[in-house]
Amino acid sequence: MKPLMFRDEFVPYGSTPASDFNLIQTSRQGILRSTADDVAKLVGLTDNEIAYVLGMTPRNLHRIQPEKRLGTDASERLLLLKNILIHALDTFEGKDAIVRNWLRTPVSELNDQSPLQLMDTLTGFGLVEDVLGRLDYGLPA
Repeated sequence: MKPLMFRDEFVPYGSTPASDFNLIQTSRQGILRSTADDVAKLVGLTDNEIAYVLGMTPRNLHRIQPEKRLGTDASERLLLLKNILIHALDTFEGKDAIVRNWLRTPVSELNDQSPLQLMDTLTGFGLVEDVLGRLDYGLPA
């Protein structure tokens, strides 16, 4: 049985990010490797970018069969990335090219690093989420 948040096809713009408890439960179960490809397609992330966020090399990521589950840490990172992409698509009105560019562009509030550069740590995910929240309210980011 698929975890609750992956039963429906990905429709990110206007979707609601996973709750914290759903994220924990689903991370513990492990996410199918094929879901990483689905998340990458949301805004056109490269294999290298997805592997970086998951804390592995592209080669190791590709060695995992699509029907196999990722470990707890990689699953959690993938779910956090999906939540950020949903938030970013909402912030930028569904324009995936703008989201993709924003993810790769250094942001002064992120110590002149791009959001993707910071998403190799859980703290980095939180900082990126904070910047998106500031943008939502028209505050300087």
